[in-house]
Amino acid sequence: MPPRKTANAVSDYESQRQANIAKNQALLKELQLNAASAGIAPKSKPKNATGTQSAPKKKPAPRRFKEEDVQPRRTSSRLQGIVADSEVAKRKAEEDRQVIEEQNRIKRMRRSDDLELGDIVVAGKEWNKSGNFLRDVRPANPYERTFDEDDIKNTPDKELREMREKMSNLSLWEDVEPARIKITPERIYAMGFHPTSAKPLVFAGDKLGNLGLFDGSQEISRDVKEEDDDGEEELNDHSTPDITTFKIHTRTISSIHFTPSQPEALYTASYDSSIRKLDLSKQVAVEAYGPESNDIDDPLSGISIPIPSPQLLYFTSLHGSFGIHDTRASKSEATQLMQLSDKKIGGFSVHPLHPHLLATASLDRTLKLWDLRKISGKGENRLPALLAEHDSKLSVSHAAFNAAGQIATSSYDDTIKIHDLPGTGDPSAMPAGKALGEGKFKPATVIPHNNQTGRWVTILRPYWQATPQSGPQKFAIGNMNRFVDVYAGTGEQLAQLGGDGITAVPAVACFHDSQDWIAGGTASGKLALWI
Repeated sequence: MPPRKTANAVSDYESQRQANIAKNQALLKELQLNAASAGIAPKSKPKNATGTQSAPKKKPAPRRFKEEDVQPRRTSSRLQGIVADSEVAKRKAEEDRQVIEEQNRIKRMRRSDDLELGDIVVAGKEWNKSGNFLRDVRPANPYERTFDEDDIKNTPDKELREMREKMSNLSLWEDVEPARIKITPERIYAMGFHPTSAKPLVFAGDKLGNLGLFDGSQEISRDVKEEDDDGEEELNDHSTPDITTFKIHTRTISSIHFTPSQPEALYTASYDSSIRKLDLSKQVAVEAYGPESNDIDDPLSGISIPIPSPQLLYFTSLHGSFGIHDTRASKSEATQLMQLSDKKIGGFSVHPLHPHLLATASLDRTLKLWDLRKISGKGENRLPALLAEHDSKLSVSHAAFNAAGQIATSSYDDTIKIHDLPGTGDPSAMPAGKALGEGKFKPATVIPHNNQTGRWVTILRPYWQATPQSGPQKFAIGNMNRFVDVYAGTGEQLAQLGGDGITAVPAVACFHDSQDWIAGGTASGKLALWI
Protein backbone atom coordinates (compact mmCIF):
# COMPACT_ATOMS: atom_id res chain seq x y z
CA MET A 1 0.00 0.00 0.00
CA PRO A 2 1.51 3.34 -1.14
CA PRO A 3 2.03 6.03 1.48
CA ARG A 4 -0.80 8.67 1.79
CA LYS A 5 0.16 12.22 0.72
CA THR A 6 0.01 14.83 3.44
CA ALA A 7 -1.39 18.35 3.08
CA ASN A 8 2.13 19.80 3.11
CA ALA A 9 3.41 17.51 0.37
CA VAL A 10 4.33 19.32 -2.87
CA SER A 11 3.29 17.83 -6.19
CA ASP A 12 5.69 17.47 -9.11
CA TYR A 13 3.70 20.07 -11.05
CA GLU A 14 3.96 22.64 -8.28
CA SER A 15 7.66 22.02 -7.90
CA GLN A 16 8.20 22.58 -11.60
CA ARG A 17 6.13 25.82 -11.49
CA GLN A 18 8.12 27.25 -8.58
CA ALA A 19 11.37 26.43 -10.39
CA ASN A 20 10.20 28.26 -13.50
CA ILE A 21 9.29 31.33 -11.45
CA ALA A 22 12.71 31.42 -9.83
CA LYS A 23 14.41 31.02 -13.19
CA ASN A 24 12.41 33.90 -14.75
CA GLN A 25 13.14 36.20 -11.83
CA ALA A 26 16.84 35.51 -12.12
CA LEU A 27 16.72 36.24 -15.84
CA LEU A 28 14.90 39.51 -15.24
CA LYS A 29 17.49 40.68 -12.68
CA GLU A 30 20.25 39.87 -15.13
CA LEU A 31 18.56 41.94 -17.84
CA GLN A 32 18.18 44.90 -15.49
CA LEU A 33 21.87 44.73 -14.54
CA ASN A 34 22.89 44.61 -18.21
CA ALA A 35 20.67 47.62 -19.01
CA ALA A 36 22.15 49.62 -16.14
CA SER A 37 25.71 48.88 -17.27
CA ALA A 38 24.80 49.96 -20.82
CA GLY A 39 23.29 53.26 -19.58
CA ILE A 40 19.80 52.68 -20.92
CA ALA A 41 18.00 51.96 -17.70
CA PRO A 42 15.39 54.49 -16.49
CA LYS A 43 16.79 57.00 -14.03
CA SER A 44 15.42 56.81 -10.52
CA LYS A 45 13.84 59.92 -9.00
CA PRO A 46 16.23 61.74 -6.60
CA LYS A 47 15.22 61.70 -3.01
CA ASN A 48 14.63 64.93 -1.14
CA ALA A 49 17.97 65.75 0.50
CA THR A 50 16.49 67.84 3.30
CA GLY A 51 13.93 65.25 4.20
CA THR A 52 11.20 67.80 3.97
CA GLN A 53 8.17 67.38 1.84
CA SER A 54 8.24 68.94 -1.62
CA ALA A 55 6.07 71.97 -2.30
CA PRO A 56 2.55 71.06 -3.35
CA LYS A 57 1.94 71.23 -7.05
CA LYS A 58 -0.25 74.07 -8.28
CA LYS A 59 -3.62 72.83 -9.38
CA PRO A 60 -4.45 73.61 -12.99
CA ALA A 61 -7.18 76.18 -13.56
CA PRO A 62 -10.59 74.60 -14.06
CA ARG A 63 -11.60 74.29 -17.68
CA ARG A 64 -14.50 76.40 -18.78
CA PHE A 65 -16.86 74.66 -21.07
CA LYS A 66 -19.02 76.51 -23.53
CA GLU A 67 -22.65 76.28 -22.60
CA GLU A 68 -24.54 74.32 -25.15
CA ASP A 69 -28.09 73.16 -25.51
CA VAL A 70 -28.31 69.77 -23.84
CA GLN A 71 -29.99 67.40 -26.24
CA PRO A 72 -31.72 64.27 -24.96
CA ARG A 73 -29.44 61.27 -25.29
CA ARG A 74 -30.56 58.43 -27.48
CA THR A 75 -31.22 55.32 -25.46
CA SER A 76 -31.58 51.74 -26.58
CA SER A 77 -35.10 50.39 -26.32
CA ARG A 78 -33.71 46.84 -26.38
CA LEU A 79 -31.53 47.49 -23.31
CA GLN A 80 -34.53 49.00 -21.56
CA GLY A 81 -36.54 45.87 -22.23
CA ILE A 82 -38.98 47.60 -24.60
CA VAL A 83 -40.30 45.32 -27.32
CA ALA A 84 -40.14 46.78 -30.84
CA ASP A 85 -43.49 47.89 -32.34
CA SER A 86 -45.16 47.58 -28.95
CA GLU A 87 -47.41 50.20 -27.43
CA VAL A 88 -44.64 51.11 -24.99
CA ALA A 89 -42.18 51.67 -27.88
CA LYS A 90 -44.69 53.83 -29.73
CA ARG A 91 -45.38 55.87 -26.61
CA LYS A 92 -41.64 56.36 -26.04
CA ALA A 93 -41.10 57.51 -29.64
CA GLU A 94 -43.99 59.98 -29.31
CA GLU A 95 -42.53 61.37 -26.07
CA ASP A 96 -39.11 61.84 -27.72
CA ARG A 97 -40.72 63.63 -30.66
CA GLN A 98 -42.60 65.99 -28.34
CA VAL A 99 -39.38 66.83 -26.47
CA ILE A 100 -37.59 67.74 -29.71
CA GLU A 101 -40.54 69.82 -30.93
CA GLU A 102 -40.66 71.71 -27.64
CA GLN A 103 -36.94 72.48 -27.84
CA ASN A 104 -37.31 73.79 -31.40
CA ARG A 105 -40.29 75.90 -30.32
CA ILE A 106 -38.29 77.46 -27.49
CA LYS A 107 -35.42 78.29 -29.87
CA ARG A 108 -37.81 80.14 -32.19
CA MET A 109 -39.66 81.92 -29.39
CA ARG A 110 -39.38 85.69 -29.25
CA ARG A 111 -37.15 87.18 -26.56
CA SER A 112 -38.58 90.21 -24.74
CA ASP A 113 -35.61 91.15 -22.58
CA ASP A 114 -33.03 93.80 -23.41
CA LEU A 115 -30.00 92.52 -25.32
CA GLU A 116 -26.55 93.93 -24.57
CA LEU A 117 -24.48 94.00 -27.75
CA GLY A 118 -21.50 92.44 -26.00
CA ASP A 119 -23.62 89.38 -25.20
CA ILE A 120 -25.01 88.75 -28.68
CA VAL A 121 -21.93 89.04 -30.89
CA VAL A 122 -22.06 86.23 -33.44
CA ALA A 123 -19.10 86.74 -35.76
CA GLY A 124 -16.40 89.21 -36.68
CA LYS A 125 -14.21 91.23 -34.36
CA GLU A 126 -15.11 91.56 -30.72
CA TRP A 127 -17.56 94.33 -29.91
CA ASN A 128 -15.60 97.40 -28.81
CA LYS A 129 -17.69 99.58 -26.52
CA SER A 130 -15.38 102.52 -27.06
CA GLY A 131 -15.71 102.25 -30.85
CA ASN A 132 -17.87 104.74 -32.74
CA PHE A 133 -20.02 103.05 -35.42
CA LEU A 134 -21.77 106.32 -36.20
CA ARG A 135 -18.80 107.72 -37.97
CA ASP A 136 -37.40 92.61 -71.96
CA VAL A 137 -37.82 89.61 -69.49
CA ARG A 138 -36.00 86.31 -70.01
CA PRO A 139 -34.85 83.50 -67.73
CA ALA A 140 -31.88 84.40 -65.58
CA ASN A 141 -28.59 84.29 -67.45
CA PRO A 142 -25.72 85.15 -65.10
CA TYR A 143 -23.63 88.15 -66.15
CA GLU A 144 -25.63 88.81 -69.34
CA ARG A 145 -26.34 92.55 -69.46
CA THR A 146 -29.67 93.99 -70.51
CA PHE A 147 -28.37 97.57 -70.27
CA ASP A 148 -24.86 98.55 -71.38
CA GLU A 149 -22.65 101.37 -72.67
CA ASP A 150 -24.39 101.45 -76.06
CA ASP A 151 -27.67 102.34 -74.34
CA ILE A 152 -25.92 105.22 -72.63
CA LYS A 153 -24.21 106.51 -75.78
CA ASN A 154 -27.44 106.35 -77.78
CA THR A 155 -29.43 108.42 -75.26
CA PRO A 156 -30.69 111.52 -77.10
CA ASP A 157 -31.63 113.50 -73.99
CA LYS A 158 -28.54 115.24 -72.59
CA GLU A 159 -29.63 115.33 -68.94
CA LEU A 160 -30.68 111.69 -69.00
CA ARG A 161 -27.39 110.68 -70.62
CA GLU A 162 -25.40 112.57 -67.98
CA MET A 163 -27.37 110.88 -65.21
CA ARG A 164 -26.83 107.47 -66.80
CA GLU A 165 -23.10 108.11 -67.05
CA LYS A 166 -22.94 109.26 -63.44
CA MET A 167 -24.79 106.25 -62.03
CA SER A 168 -23.00 103.75 -64.29
CA ASN A 169 -19.63 105.06 -63.08
CA LEU A 170 -20.30 103.80 -59.56
CA SER A 171 -17.70 101.15 -58.75
CA LEU A 172 -17.48 98.27 -56.32
CA TRP A 173 -15.75 98.78 -53.00
CA GLU A 174 -12.24 98.07 -54.21
CA ASP A 175 -10.36 96.86 -51.13
CA VAL A 176 -11.94 93.37 -51.09
CA GLU A 177 -14.09 91.58 -53.65
CA PRO A 178 -17.75 90.93 -52.66
CA ALA A 179 -17.18 87.17 -52.38
CA ARG A 180 -15.15 87.86 -49.20
CA ILE A 181 -17.50 90.40 -47.59
CA LYS A 182 -19.75 88.01 -45.67
CA ILE A 183 -21.83 90.41 -43.65
CA THR A 184 -24.28 87.78 -42.27
CA PRO A 185 -24.02 84.03 -41.67
CA GLU A 186 -27.19 83.21 -43.62
CA ARG A 187 -29.35 84.53 -46.48
CA ILE A 188 -29.91 88.29 -46.42
CA TYR A 189 -33.55 89.40 -46.22
CA ALA A 190 -33.25 93.11 -45.39
CA MET A 191 -30.65 95.86 -45.75
CA GLY A 192 -30.25 99.53 -44.96
CA PHE A 193 -27.70 102.34 -44.90
CA HIS A 194 -27.23 104.47 -41.83
CA PRO A 195 -28.33 108.05 -42.72
CA THR A 196 -24.89 109.54 -42.10
CA SER A 197 -23.15 110.88 -45.20
CA ALA A 198 -19.72 110.74 -43.57
CA LYS A 199 -19.16 107.12 -44.56
CA PRO A 200 -21.09 104.15 -45.96
CA LEU A 201 -22.32 102.19 -42.94
CA VAL A 202 -24.35 99.14 -44.04
CA PHE A 203 -26.65 96.96 -41.92
CA ALA A 204 -28.08 93.62 -43.08
CA GLY A 205 -30.52 91.17 -41.49
CA ASP A 206 -30.56 87.47 -42.32
CA LYS A 207 -32.79 84.40 -42.16
CA LEU A 208 -31.86 83.41 -38.60
CA GLY A 209 -32.21 86.84 -36.96
CA ASN A 210 -28.58 87.96 -37.23
CA LEU A 211 -27.80 91.64 -37.84
CA GLY A 212 -24.53 92.33 -39.68
CA LEU A 213 -22.66 95.65 -39.62
CA PHE A 214 -20.10 96.72 -42.26
CA ASP A 215 -18.13 99.98 -42.21
CA GLY A 216 -17.25 100.99 -45.77
CA SER A 217 -14.67 103.53 -44.61
CA GLN A 218 -12.26 100.96 -43.18
CA GLU A 219 -8.89 100.34 -44.78
CA ILE A 220 -7.71 96.79 -45.36
CA SER A 221 -4.09 96.11 -44.43
CA ARG A 222 -2.35 93.71 -46.79
CA ASP A 223 0.80 91.81 -45.93
CA VAL A 224 3.57 92.02 -48.52
CA LYS A 225 4.70 88.66 -49.82
CA GLU A 226 8.00 87.75 -51.43
CA GLU A 227 9.03 89.30 -54.70
CA ASP A 228 7.92 87.55 -57.88
CA ASP A 229 10.11 86.68 -60.88
CA ASP A 230 9.89 90.26 -62.20
CA GLY A 231 11.09 91.73 -58.92
CA GLU A 232 7.68 93.18 -58.02
CA GLU A 233 6.17 92.77 -54.58
CA GLU A 234 3.03 90.65 -54.31
CA LEU A 235 0.21 91.59 -51.97
CA ASN A 236 -1.79 89.26 -49.79
CA ASP A 237 -5.05 88.68 -51.65
CA HIS A 238 -6.72 86.85 -48.76
CA SER A 239 -7.50 89.87 -46.59
CA THR A 240 -10.97 90.11 -45.09
CA PRO A 241 -12.74 93.23 -43.79
CA ASP A 242 -13.89 93.79 -40.22
CA ILE A 243 -17.53 92.80 -39.85
CA THR A 244 -19.57 92.55 -36.65
CA THR A 245 -22.70 90.42 -36.38
CA PHE A 246 -25.27 90.42 -33.57
CA LYS A 247 -28.03 87.93 -32.82
CA ILE A 248 -30.90 90.29 -32.03
CA HIS A 249 -33.88 88.17 -33.16
CA THR A 250 -34.70 84.46 -33.02
CA ARG A 251 -36.11 84.35 -36.56
CA THR A 252 -35.80 86.15 -39.92
CA ILE A 253 -35.21 89.92 -39.91
CA SER A 254 -37.69 91.06 -42.56
CA SER A 255 -37.19 94.84 -42.47
CA ILE A 256 -34.65 97.46 -41.33
CA HIS A 257 -35.61 101.08 -40.79
CA PHE A 258 -33.92 104.34 -39.75
CA THR A 259 -35.76 107.55 -38.99
CA PRO A 260 -34.21 111.04 -39.48
CA SER A 261 -35.16 112.22 -36.00
CA GLN A 262 -33.30 109.32 -34.33
CA PRO A 263 -30.05 108.71 -36.25
CA GLU A 264 -28.66 106.71 -33.35
CA ALA A 265 -31.54 104.21 -33.46
CA LEU A 266 -32.07 101.27 -35.80
CA TYR A 267 -35.45 99.49 -35.90
CA THR A 268 -35.81 95.89 -37.07
CA ALA A 269 -38.96 93.81 -37.68
CA SER A 270 -38.82 90.04 -37.54
CA TYR A 271 -40.72 86.82 -38.14
CA ASP A 272 -40.46 86.27 -34.37
CA SER A 273 -43.39 88.76 -34.12
CA SER A 274 -41.37 91.57 -32.57
CA ILE A 275 -39.82 94.93 -33.39
CA ARG A 276 -36.51 95.81 -31.75
CA LYS A 277 -34.83 99.16 -31.35
CA LEU A 278 -31.04 98.99 -31.45
CA ASP A 279 -29.61 102.05 -29.74
CA LEU A 280 -26.12 102.50 -31.20
CA SER A 281 -25.09 105.02 -28.57
CA LYS A 282 -26.24 102.98 -25.55
CA GLN A 283 -25.24 99.73 -27.27
CA VAL A 284 -28.38 97.85 -26.31
CA ALA A 285 -31.27 96.34 -28.28
CA VAL A 286 -34.66 96.72 -26.60
CA GLU A 287 -38.02 95.36 -27.65
CA ALA A 288 -40.11 98.22 -29.03
CA TYR A 289 -43.11 96.06 -29.85
CA GLY A 290 -44.23 92.50 -29.23
CA PRO A 291 -47.53 90.64 -28.81
CA GLU A 292 -48.99 90.34 -25.32
CA SER A 293 -47.89 86.72 -25.06
CA ASN A 294 -44.79 84.94 -26.33
CA ASP A 295 -47.07 82.15 -27.55
CA ILE A 296 -48.64 84.44 -30.18
CA ASP A 297 -47.08 83.80 -33.58
CA ASP A 298 -47.64 86.76 -35.91
CA PRO A 299 -44.57 87.12 -38.19
CA LEU A 300 -43.93 90.73 -39.20
CA SER A 301 -43.16 91.54 -42.84
CA GLY A 302 -42.35 95.26 -42.67
CA ILE A 303 -41.89 98.35 -40.54
CA SER A 304 -42.15 102.09 -41.15
CA ILE A 305 -42.05 105.15 -38.90
CA PRO A 306 -43.84 108.34 -40.02
CA ILE A 307 -41.42 111.26 -40.03
CA PRO A 308 -43.80 113.73 -38.28
CA SER A 309 -44.65 111.15 -35.55
CA PRO A 310 -41.51 109.18 -34.61
CA GLN A 311 -43.27 107.72 -31.57
CA LEU A 312 -45.52 105.63 -33.84
CA LEU A 313 -44.48 102.28 -35.30
CA TYR A 314 -46.34 101.05 -38.38
CA PHE A 315 -45.99 97.37 -39.25
CA THR A 316 -47.57 94.59 -41.31
CA SER A 317 -47.67 90.82 -40.84
CA LEU A 318 -47.64 87.69 -42.96
CA HIS A 319 -51.20 87.09 -41.77
CA GLY A 320 -52.48 90.19 -43.58
CA SER A 321 -52.76 92.59 -40.64
CA PHE A 322 -51.59 96.19 -40.26
CA GLY A 323 -50.66 97.60 -36.89
CA ILE A 324 -50.00 100.98 -35.29
CA HIS A 325 -48.05 100.91 -32.04
CA ASP A 326 -47.65 104.02 -29.89
CA THR A 327 -44.48 103.73 -27.83
CA ARG A 328 -45.75 106.38 -25.36
CA ALA A 329 -49.00 104.64 -24.41
CA SER A 330 -49.54 101.92 -21.84
CA LYS A 331 -49.08 98.37 -23.11
CA SER A 332 -52.80 97.57 -23.00
CA GLU A 333 -53.73 100.59 -25.16
CA ALA A 334 -50.62 101.01 -27.26
CA THR A 335 -51.44 98.84 -30.29
CA GLN A 336 -54.17 98.98 -32.94
CA LEU A 337 -54.47 96.01 -35.28
CA MET A 338 -56.48 96.04 -38.52
CA GLN A 339 -56.97 93.11 -40.89
CA LEU A 340 -56.34 94.61 -44.33
CA SER A 341 -56.03 91.35 -46.27
CA ASP A 342 -56.93 87.68 -45.97
CA LYS A 343 -53.50 86.80 -47.31
CA LYS A 344 -49.92 87.79 -46.67
CA ILE A 345 -48.92 91.45 -46.92
CA GLY A 346 -45.44 91.21 -48.40
CA GLY A 347 -44.54 94.87 -48.21
CA PHE A 348 -45.92 98.32 -47.48
CA SER A 349 -44.90 101.95 -47.11
CA VAL A 350 -46.34 105.31 -46.12
CA HIS A 351 -46.02 108.58 -48.02
CA PRO A 352 -42.88 110.29 -46.59
CA LEU A 353 -44.54 113.74 -46.51
CA HIS A 354 -48.15 112.69 -45.98
CA PRO A 355 -48.02 109.62 -43.73
CA HIS A 356 -51.80 109.20 -43.65
CA LEU A 357 -51.46 107.58 -47.10
CA LEU A 358 -50.63 103.89 -46.82
CA ALA A 359 -49.81 101.54 -49.72
CA THR A 360 -49.88 97.75 -49.24
CA ALA A 361 -48.80 94.92 -51.55
CA SER A 362 -50.34 91.51 -50.99
CA LEU A 363 -50.33 87.89 -52.02
CA ASP A 364 -53.94 88.44 -53.09
CA ARG A 365 -52.47 90.14 -56.23
CA THR A 366 -53.49 93.67 -55.26
CA LEU A 367 -51.92 97.04 -54.58
CA LYS A 368 -54.16 99.02 -52.25
CA LEU A 369 -54.06 102.65 -51.17
CA TRP A 370 -55.52 103.49 -47.74
CA ASP A 371 -56.31 106.69 -45.83
CA LEU A 372 -55.44 106.46 -42.12
CA ARG A 373 -57.26 109.70 -41.32
CA LYS A 374 -60.58 107.90 -41.53
CA ILE A 375 -60.79 104.61 -39.64
CA SER A 376 -64.26 103.13 -39.22
CA GLY A 377 -65.70 100.03 -37.61
CA LYS A 378 -65.27 98.49 -34.18
CA GLY A 379 -63.04 95.79 -32.76
CA GLU A 380 -61.70 93.38 -35.35
CA ASN A 381 -63.71 95.14 -38.07
CA ARG A 382 -61.82 98.43 -37.77
CA LEU A 383 -60.44 99.46 -41.17
CA PRO A 384 -58.97 102.61 -42.72
CA ALA A 385 -60.74 104.04 -45.76
CA LEU A 386 -59.78 102.28 -49.01
CA LEU A 387 -58.99 104.98 -51.60
CA ALA A 388 -57.93 102.87 -54.59
CA GLU A 389 -56.98 99.37 -55.68
CA HIS A 390 -55.04 97.90 -58.59
CA ASP A 391 -55.09 94.21 -59.57
CA SER A 392 -52.10 92.37 -61.02
CA LYS A 393 -51.96 89.02 -62.77
CA LEU A 394 -49.87 87.51 -59.97
CA SER A 395 -48.93 88.39 -56.41
CA VAL A 396 -47.48 91.83 -55.64
CA SER A 397 -44.29 91.62 -53.61
CA HIS A 398 -43.75 95.17 -52.43
CA ALA A 399 -45.08 98.73 -52.63
CA ALA A 400 -42.72 101.65 -52.03
CA PHE A 401 -43.60 105.37 -51.80
CA ASN A 402 -41.17 108.15 -52.72
CA ALA A 403 -41.25 111.79 -51.66
CA ALA A 404 -42.92 112.80 -54.95
CA GLY A 405 -45.89 110.55 -54.22
CA GLN A 406 -45.00 107.80 -56.69
CA ILE A 407 -45.53 104.14 -55.76
CA ALA A 408 -43.21 101.51 -57.23
CA THR A 409 -44.28 97.87 -57.06
CA SER A 410 -42.65 94.58 -58.02
CA SER A 411 -44.77 91.53 -58.76
CA TYR A 412 -44.51 87.97 -60.01
CA ASP A 413 -46.04 88.90 -63.36
CA ASP A 414 -42.48 90.03 -64.21
CA THR A 415 -43.18 93.75 -64.08
CA ILE A 416 -42.21 96.82 -62.12
CA LYS A 417 -45.09 99.29 -62.06
CA ILE A 418 -44.90 102.96 -61.14
CA HIS A 419 -48.13 104.62 -60.03
CA ASP A 420 -48.57 108.39 -59.82
CA LEU A 421 -51.10 109.77 -57.37
CA PRO A 422 -53.90 111.35 -59.42
CA GLY A 423 -54.12 115.13 -59.40
CA THR A 424 -51.44 117.71 -58.85
CA GLY A 425 -52.76 119.16 -55.59
CA ASP A 426 -51.62 118.58 -52.04
CA PRO A 427 -52.63 115.05 -50.91
CA SER A 428 -53.36 116.42 -47.44
CA ALA A 429 -56.03 118.68 -48.99
CA MET A 430 -57.96 115.67 -50.29
CA PRO A 431 -61.14 114.94 -48.33
CA ALA A 432 -60.50 112.20 -45.78
CA GLY A 433 -61.57 108.79 -47.01
CA LYS A 434 -62.71 109.90 -50.46
CA ALA A 435 -62.12 107.15 -53.02
CA LEU A 436 -60.25 108.03 -56.19
CA GLY A 437 -62.83 106.44 -58.45
CA GLU A 438 -62.69 103.80 -61.18
CA GLY A 439 -59.75 103.90 -63.58
CA LYS A 440 -57.80 106.59 -61.71
CA PHE A 441 -55.22 104.30 -60.18
CA LYS A 442 -53.57 102.76 -63.21
CA PRO A 443 -49.78 102.53 -63.47
CA ALA A 444 -48.14 105.39 -65.32
CA THR A 445 -45.21 103.18 -66.30
CA VAL A 446 -44.79 99.41 -66.64
CA ILE A 447 -41.21 98.08 -66.81
CA PRO A 448 -40.57 94.47 -67.91
CA HIS A 449 -38.36 92.85 -65.27
CA ASN A 450 -37.58 89.23 -64.37
CA ASN A 451 -38.87 88.77 -60.81
CA GLN A 452 -38.87 84.96 -60.73
CA THR A 453 -36.61 84.48 -57.72
CA GLY A 454 -37.61 80.92 -56.90
CA ARG A 455 -37.10 79.33 -53.52
CA TRP A 456 -33.49 80.17 -52.71
CA VAL A 457 -33.31 83.86 -53.65
CA THR A 458 -34.90 86.64 -51.60
CA ILE A 459 -37.85 88.41 -53.25
CA LEU A 460 -36.88 91.43 -55.39
CA ARG A 461 -38.14 94.76 -54.05
CA PRO A 462 -37.72 98.35 -55.30
CA TYR A 463 -35.96 100.72 -52.90
CA TRP A 464 -36.21 104.50 -53.47
CA GLN A 465 -33.52 107.01 -52.61
CA ALA A 466 -35.24 109.06 -49.91
CA THR A 467 -33.75 112.52 -50.56
CA PRO A 468 -31.72 112.62 -53.80
CA GLN A 469 -29.31 115.54 -53.87
CA SER A 470 -29.53 115.91 -57.63
CA GLY A 471 -31.35 114.45 -60.60
CA PRO A 472 -34.70 112.66 -60.68
CA GLN A 473 -36.31 110.33 -58.18
CA LYS A 474 -34.63 106.94 -58.54
CA PHE A 475 -34.76 103.45 -57.07
CA ALA A 476 -32.65 100.29 -57.04
CA ILE A 477 -33.77 96.68 -57.44
CA GLY A 478 -31.92 93.37 -57.75
CA ASN A 479 -31.45 91.70 -61.13
CA MET A 480 -31.53 87.90 -61.56
CA ASN A 481 -28.50 88.09 -63.87
CA ARG A 482 -26.39 89.11 -60.85
CA PHE A 483 -26.66 92.87 -61.22
CA VAL A 484 -28.48 95.70 -59.49
CA ASP A 485 -30.71 97.83 -61.74
CA VAL A 486 -31.23 101.55 -61.16
CA TYR A 487 -34.33 103.27 -62.58
CA ALA A 488 -35.64 106.81 -62.61
CA GLY A 489 -39.17 107.66 -61.50
CA THR A 490 -40.11 108.02 -65.16
CA GLY A 491 -39.21 104.37 -65.78
CA GLU A 492 -35.97 105.09 -67.65
CA GLN A 493 -33.12 102.78 -66.68
CA LEU A 494 -30.12 104.68 -65.37
CA ALA A 495 -27.59 101.94 -64.71
CA GLN A 496 -26.96 98.23 -64.36
CA LEU A 497 -24.34 97.74 -61.68
CA GLY A 498 -22.13 94.67 -61.55
CA GLY A 499 -18.48 93.72 -61.22
CA ASP A 500 -15.98 90.96 -60.62
CA GLY A 501 -16.47 88.81 -57.55
CA ILE A 502 -20.28 88.85 -57.50
CA THR A 503 -21.00 85.13 -57.40
CA ALA A 504 -24.73 85.24 -56.57
CA VAL A 505 -27.80 87.39 -57.19
CA PRO A 506 -27.67 90.63 -55.11
CA ALA A 507 -31.42 90.30 -54.59
CA VAL A 508 -31.75 92.70 -51.66
CA ALA A 509 -30.80 96.15 -52.97
CA CYS A 510 -30.92 99.46 -51.12
CA PHE A 511 -30.03 103.11 -51.70
CA HIS A 512 -28.45 105.52 -49.25
CA ASP A 513 -30.90 108.28 -48.31
CA SER A 514 -28.92 111.09 -49.93
CA GLN A 515 -25.62 109.76 -51.34
CA ASP A 516 -25.30 107.74 -54.54
CA TRP A 517 -24.26 104.64 -52.63
CA ILE A 518 -25.96 101.32 -53.39
CA ALA A 519 -25.69 98.00 -51.57
CA GLY A 520 -26.77 94.53 -52.67
CA GLY A 521 -27.08 91.41 -50.48
CA THR A 522 -27.08 87.78 -51.60
CA ALA A 523 -28.50 84.47 -50.40
CA SER A 524 -25.06 83.50 -49.08
CA GLY A 525 -24.83 86.56 -46.82
CA LYS A 526 -22.35 88.39 -49.07
CA LEU A 527 -22.35 92.16 -49.63
CA ALA A 528 -21.70 94.13 -52.82
CA LEU A 529 -21.20 97.87 -52.26
CA TRP A 530 -21.06 100.46 -55.04
CA ILE A 531 -19.81 103.93 -54.14
